[in-house]
Amino acid sequence: MFKKSYLLQGFFGLTAVILLASCDKDFNELGTDIVGDDHFGFVKYTDIGIQSYNQKLGPIASNNLPINPLGFYDNPVYGTTQANFVTQVELPTSVPTFNNTDPDEYDTEPTKIDSVILNIPYFSTLQSDLDENDNKVYKLDSIYGISESKFKLSIYQSNFYLRDLDPDQSFTGQQLFYTDKDAEIDSYKVPVLLNDAPLTGNNADGHENTAFFFDKREHKTTALNEDGEEVETRSVPSMRLHLNKQVFTDLILNAPSGQLANNSVFKNYFRGLYFKTESLGNPGNMAMINFKGGSITIYYNEDKATTTNGTTTYQRVNKNMVLTLNGNTVSLLNNSNENANYLAAANSAQEASRLYLKGGQGSIAVIDIFNQADTYRYDRKLDGNGNPVSDAKGNPIYIRVNTPNGVSDELDDLRYPAVDNTGIDRSTKNRWMINEANLTFYIDRDIMSNPAQTVKPVEPNRIFLYDLTNKKVLIDYTYDFTSNTIRPKNNKYIHGGIIEREQVTNGRGQRYKIRLTNHLRNLITKDSTNVRLGLAVTETINNVAFSKLRTANTNTNSAPSMSVLSPLGTVLYGTNIPVGDENYDKRLKLEIYYTKPE
Repeated sequence: MFKKSYLLQGFFGLTAVILLASCDKDFNELGTDIVGDDHFGFVKYTDIGIQSYNQKLGPIASNNLPINPLGFYDNPVYGTTQANFVTQVELPTSVPTFNNTDPDEYDTEPTKIDSVILNIPYFSTLQSDLDENDNKVYKLDSIYGISESKFKLSIYQSNFYLRDLDPDQSFTGQQLFYTDKDAEIDSYKVPVLLNDAPLTGNNADGHENTAFFFDKREHKTTALNEDGEEVETRSVPSMRLHLNKQVFTDLILNAPSGQLANNSVFKNYFRGLYFKTESLGNPGNMAMINFKGGSITIYYNEDKATTTNGTTTYQRVNKNMVLTLNGNTVSLLNNSNENANYLAAANSAQEASRLYLKGGQGSIAVIDIFNQADTYRYDRKLDGNGNPVSDAKGNPIYIRVNTPNGVSDELDDLRYPAVDNTGIDRSTKNRWMINEANLTFYIDRDIMSNPAQTVKPVEPNRIFLYDLTNKKVLIDYTYDFTSNTIRPKNNKYIHGGIIEREQVTNGRGQRYKIRLTNHLRNLITKDSTNVRLGLAVTETINNVAFSKLRTANTNTNSAPSMSVLSPLGTVLYGTNIPVGDENYDKRLKLEIYYTKPE
C-alpha cells in the first residue's frame, strides 16, 4: 500500500498550475494531469521500449557547495565514505588594530589572547524548551550512521591556496577543485594541530579532537564584556572547539605589516583551515554541515586609553574579533571497502538489471526512452503531380519510407498513428492525447532492507531525473509550481521523485515515481529531440546546478551538484529483467495514460 498523502496538496497546487498553463497556446498541460493512482478510465500503455544503464562518476568538482559532509559513513551496500573539508577564512568588515606593536610608547601591557573558539552550528530541531537540568533539548538533522559514534578530528592550518580563477582559462573561468584532492591538500597542511585541547578539564573525554562526535546538547557559555562582567549565552548544538592560542597570536596579533589590510591579501597569507577525519575502527558518523555559518572568535584583552584633563590612564578591557569561514571551499571524499557487486554494476556498459545511485564520488543511471531501432521514417504523402495529400478534414497524411531518420521507429509510430488497418497512411490528427506519463522506480528491498544488515542504509528522500544530453531540467520540472512550506525539499511534488514508504512495519522505501508528462507530449506532438535522461540522488530539488567530472565518460562530463554533497545511495530495479523472473513486474517502465482520438 503506497502513501497518498500528497493528494490534497496536489489538488491545490494543481489549481495554480492550471491557471498558468491555460495561457500556454502550445498546450503544456500540467493542469490536465491526474494526481494519484485513479486514472478515470484512461487507456494505460506500458509497452514503450526503455533501456537503463549504470555510470560510475569518479572524482567530481566539489568546490563552493552550499553544505558539505564531514566524518565517516558506512553503507553496507556501497562501502565506507570518508569526508574531509577545507575552507578559506575571512576577516571581519572592520579589522581592529592592536596596541601591542610598540607597547613601550604607551607604557602599557600588550594585547593578549584569552581563547580562540571555533563554532559551527549543526542542523537541529528544538524538541522541548527545558529538561530536568535546565537544558534545551535538540534533535540533530542530516546526521547519518550510528548516533554519537566517534572518530578523530584534527584541524590544521591549510597552506594550499584555493584560487578564485583558473590560469588555464586565462583567469576568466572559475578554478575547479575535485573530490579526490584530499591527499594533495593534506600534504600542504601546516603540521601544528589547532584543536589541541589537552585530555583534561573540559576535554577529558577527547570530544574536541581524539574522540570527536556530533553532540546534540546545547551550549551554555560565559564570557566577559568590556566592563569585566560575566554574560551567559545559550546556543544551538554546534561544533565548538578551542583552537591553539599561540598560532593565532602569531597569525593575527603579530601579523606582518599589510597582511590584514583586506581579504584578498589575507586569504593568501592565511590560506584557511583543513578538517581531517580519521577512523577509530568503529562505523563513525557523518553530518551535513553549513560551514559558511561558522566562525572563529578570538577573545582578547588589551589596555584601553582614557584621557581626562590631559591625563591619560589605561584600563584592561575584553574584546573579540570574529573571523568567518567564507571564501572558497572544497569537499574532499575518499571511498573504501567498496562493495564488489556495486563496482561491477557501476562500471559495466551493459543494460542493467539493477540501478546503483550513489551520491558524492559515486554513480548515476542513464535512461533511454523508446527502442533504438531506426529503419524507417514517415514523409508527407504526395499525389501524382507531386502535391501534398491531406485527408477530408485537411490533416496532412504521411507514408512510411524505409530510410532511417535518426529517430526511434517506436517514436515515429506514435507521432504518426495509423489512420486505418493498413498501417501505411498516417495522420497527425490521430496522435494520442497524453494525460499522464510516469517513470516508476521500485527499490530492490532485498539489497536495501536485507534482514542480515544490523544497520540498514539510509535511503535518499529524493531522486532527480534530468536531461543528460543538455545538462538541464526537464520541462515537467519547470512547469511544476507546487511547493511545501513545511518541507521545502518536497517542492515540485507533482513532478515527484520523492520516496514512497511503507505505512506499516519498518517504514522502508518501496518506490519512487517521476512524472514526465509534458516531456513525452513534446516528443510526440512537437517533434522534440529524444534526449538521454540522467538519474541521480539529490539532497534538494531546489538547486539544479551541475558539477564537472574531472574525467568525462562516454555518457556525460557532469552530474547534479546536489548529488555530490549527498553521502546516500539506493538500488533500483532496472530494465534488463527477463520475462518470468520473480522481479519482472518491478522492472523500470514508462506508464502512459492517454485518450484515443475519435
